[in-house]
Amino acid sequence: MARMSALFRRTAPRSPHDRLVTLIRKPGCHLCDDAQVVVEKVCADLGVPWEQKDISQDRELHDKYWEQIPVVLVDGAQHTFWRVSEARLRKALTD
Repeated sequence: MARMSALFRRTAPRSPHDRLVTLIRKPGCHLCDDAQVVVEKVCADLGVPWEQKDISQDRELHDKYWEQIPVVLVDGAQHTFWRVSEARLRKALTD
């Protein structure tokens, strides 16, 4: 029997519980505080776990993201920075 090309194979939709949102921030950042409100709301609504990381505590994150914070990662990939759109984050987590 011929195998179906990966291009045509459907993957099962991911459960929100299999996702992870990471908020990269620093203390005293008002945009970070605003982003956290959005991340907390969307993740709570969808049952998605989330974590935060502080660039002042991690040299690698600081070097990579210091000009962009806050940064939101979805499953380890950069989703957005500076301002977080509730609708866009919700769509990324439910698609």
